[in-house]
Amino acid sequence: MPLNDFSNPLRPKLQGADPCKGLWVTMDCATVTELAAELGLDWVTLDMEHGNLDYKDVTEHLRAAKGSDTAVLVRVPAITVDAIKRVLDLGADGVLLPLVRTAEDLELGMQFGRYPPRGQRGIGGERSLRWGLKLQEYLAMANSECMVIPLIELGDAVDNIDSILEVEGLEAVFLGPADLSSSRGYLGEWEGPGVAEEILTVLEKAGKKGIASGIMAMDNADLMMRLEQGFRMVGLGSDVGMMSRQLRPMLAELGGRSFEKRWF
Repeated sequence: MPLNDFSNPLRPKLQGADPCKGLWVTMDCATVTELAAELGLDWVTLDMEHGNLDYKDVTEHLRAAKGSDTAVLVRVPAITVDAIKRVLDLGADGVLLPLVRTAEDLELGMQFGRYPPRGQRGIGGERSLRWGLKLQEYLAMANSECMVIPLIELGDAVDNIDSILEVEGLEAVFLGPADLSSSRGYLGEWEGPGVAEEILTVLEKAGKKGIASGIMAMDNADLMMRLEQGFRMVGLGSDVGMMSRQLRPMLAELGGRSFEKRWF
């Protein structure tokens, strides 16, 4: 990204004709993000909610994507001011909020991710502001360019989706089938009974408001289905999952062990 350019490359793409394809990142090695950028993926999400990624890891992944057209999002561990402001201060293009239940949860995340008067994010001379060298330029664009995306992964979120979609500044939602299934009583299922229909209902309602919907694909067939359904932001898989997806059939063909299929 050029020194004076603080635009989020994902935002205009979500309004374009082509779906935005990305990768879920769980490994600390920043080469993963570097390769994703070289391949031309539209976005990566660094998962700080699960696994071992910390703020130093996030910084290295952000550096790996610098100068590319790949947006870097961070799934924060919780809807807290410290988690949200720190990853944005490091230069993330946006955050994914876990376990959103209500519009109030999302509004709180928006508050933590926005400077006054819209929010309550504090000003610090960190990496996002080019260590204070580009403070005014960043402050002028941050509220509009930094995305705050709720994960719709609980039954409560689906039940409250109408009010969630009314929150000011919302541009995208991201569906989580496994956790949604779990919250509906189907632990360990990707799309338990009725969940597939609920996901499409959210997709439809969001689309009517011009809000993009995202989801992870389990495999190529699932990817094509999600694209046909109209998802604007589709994850091709996770870094570890993609390795597993490639290695499992190779090992099976060589007479090795068979393994349970990963979700993504």
